Amino acid sequence: MLNLKGLQLKYDSYGLIPTIIQDYRTHEVLMLAYMNEESLKRTLKLKKTCFWSRSRKEFWVKGETSGHYQYVKGISYDCDADALLIKVRQVGAACHTGKRSCFYRNLLKKEKE
Repeated sequence: MLNLKGLQLKYDSYGLIPTIIQDYRTHEVLMLAYMNEESLKRTLKLKKTCFWSRSRKEFWVKGETSGHYQYVKGISYDCDADALLIKVRQVGAACHTGKRSCFYRNLLKKEKE
């Protein structure tokens, strides 16, 4: 468990914590990824997001191959300490599809009031 000045984050049984990435200016949710203790440490050191790939079983720095880096502006955690929110300055697209956000498809649209 990562202990930052008394903070004990709660990782799941795989050692992962869900991490929401949000634009620090617009507050748009850009993506969801997973971190483990080491990827969080790397993120803190680099000031760029670093995640754990569940499929490839390796670390990846967002933008390393695409150039679409996420520069960390702030990190928060939820009331249960089992999820992270990272506010970033996004360069280019956050989604691997080329879209700005991974959340570009709607299941339910808000009705006009």
